[in-house]
Formats: sequence, structure tokens, C-alpha cells
Amino acid sequence: MLHRALIATFFLASIPWRDAMHQAPSFYSSAEAVRIADQLLLYQHDNGGWEKNIDMAAPLSDQERSDLQARKKENLGHTTIDNDATYTQMRYLARVYTATRQERFRSAFQSGLNFILEAQYPNGGWPQFYPLRDGYWSHITYNDDAMIGVMETLRSIVRRESDYTFVSDADRERARLAIEKGVQCILKTQVRVDGKLTAWCAQHDEKTLLPAKARAYEHPSLSGSESVGIVQFLQGIEHPSPEITTAIQSAIAWFDAVKLTGIRVERKAAPGTSRGYDFVVVQDANAPPLWARFYEIGTNRPIFSGRDSVVKYQLSEIEYERRTGYRWYVDRPSQLFK
Repeated sequence: MLHRALIATFFLASIPWRDAMHQAPSFYSSAEAVRIADQLLLYQHDNGGWEKNIDMAAPLSDQERSDLQARKKENLGHTTIDNDATYTQMRYLARVYTATRQERFRSAFQSGLNFILEAQYPNGGWPQFYPLRDGYWSHITYNDDAMIGVMETLRSIVRRESDYTFVSDADRERARLAIEKGVQCILKTQVRVDGKLTAWCAQHDEKTLLPAKARAYEHPSLSGSESVGIVQFLQGIEHPSPEITTAIQSAIAWFDAVKLTGIRVERKAAPGTSRGYDFVVVQDANAPPLWARFYEIGTNRPIFSGRDSVVKYQLSEIEYERRTGYRWYVDRPSQLFK
């Protein structure tokens, strides 16, 4: 029996953070769930936010715990909503608090909620990092569904979903108002070309609301990926206004117009390269539709770019490292047509 218990403990401890929100309901009242939640409290900065790209479920040594505790006031400029950070930690803490009623988890959730509400711009958008950092990190960020992830979390609060029944009415109202402002930002940033509404850029200037550049290979453009998450959020609004309905219908019409047929992206062996494979676009009349990650504003041509920041129109024209290190084609918009 002891041997089996040790094996079970090992497997529980091996849950990576990316899987922490995908466990059976009974898990969230377990000792292992509480252990992970307590680690989230160590990783949470004093401003209420979290950093990104950390396996926060991996067991910590005493020294690591001490180091985290010591730096909670440091690197506050690294707290972010990028790559699912902050709002996912909030969701986990809400679930564990609901299951255990241990007050420290509710308190940490509250600090996270205060963080994301404080980070919102008066125009309704959210920056990628808060406190603000110079550069593209301060742009209104739809990239990787950052802003939509925050708004989905706030909507769960407003709708009194089961993990959030503990949230106060005052905070529920704060969340409702933040969503309202966020939706207005979404409507204002939808790109209009020749008088016609299309889609959204992955990031928009926080002052002008115009499409903006991020990394060297992420140009002002129309997003074939992030725009999907925006449309899906708008579709989830109960009793949408005519303006919201028009935004949805216009975006879906744009997706239909720019879909790519007759091609597929194939991963081929490439001996001697750093990754051992390459991605090539091949003709295939039977392939399902694809969409480019980025479309040129005004022409709707798919665009690609390397670290030299030069816009190209064929995947094969950019350097190997970016060609294989970024997802240039997506099938995500097909969800909108099902």
C-alpha cells in the first residue's frame, strides 16, 4: 500500500502548470492542488500580477521558496497577461478557494483581480505588461488572446459561474464595467478598409488605436488567428447591440474572403538543419481551408517576415529559423463556420 501511495504522489507532483486547470473536479480540494496554489502565492508579485513562461506547479526546494519570497517586490515590470499569465493563475486560485475555502487563496485572487482592473487603459484596452514598459509591450494586446483571456475571466465573474460565486457584488460590477469598456475598445479597433470593416491587428497603438508593430516579424496587419478569439468573445455577448452584430458579421465575411484553398503546410525532414525539419507549402486540391497568420492591410495578401523585418509574400522567402519557429498558417478560423 505504501508503495502505491508513493507512486500516486509522484504522478500528482508531476502535473505541469499547463495542465493544472484540466483536472477532475475532485482534484481541486486535494493536498496536491493546495500545494500548487501555495506556490502561486510565492510567484505572485506584490502588485498582484504574475510573470509568464514558468512551470509554477513544479515542486520547489526550500532555497527556491526563499528566493521567490525575497523577490516578490522586484521585477514588477515583468508582470503580464501574455502567454496566459495572471488570469490563468486567478482561475486556478478561484477553483481551489471554492473547493477548500482557505482564505489566503481568495485574498491572492483578489489581488490579481485588482491588478488586471488597474492595468486596463481608460480606452478599454489592456497592455501586454503592467506596470507599463517602453516598447510594443504597452500596445493594446490581442496577441495570443491576452486581452480576450482577461475579458473571458471577467465575464465568468460577472455571470457568477460556479468558481466565482464568492466574488463580491462590488467587484462583479467593476468587472462588468471593465468588460463594457473592453468591448468598446474592440469595436473601435476593428480595422476599416475602404469603408468596410475587416478584422483586427494582433496589437494596436494604445493612443491612436491603429494597428501597430510588435516584434521585428510582427507587422501592422490583419490577424488570421487573434481575430478569431475576438469574434468568439463578441458572439458570447447576450443581447448584442447592432454595432456588435455588424462587427461579428463583417469579420466573418472577411475570414471567408481571405481563406486559402488548395494548399497545405507540410513538415519535411531536413537533415543537417538545426531542427532537422523544415516547413514547405505544397499544392493539395483536397486540403481543408487555411488562413495566414498575418494579412497585408489593403491587399489581403498573406505576409511573412524574418528577423530582418522585411515583408515577404512567400513562406519560403524568410530565413529557416523564423520559418520553422513561428506558426505562419492557422486553421482556427474554421471554428467560425461550423
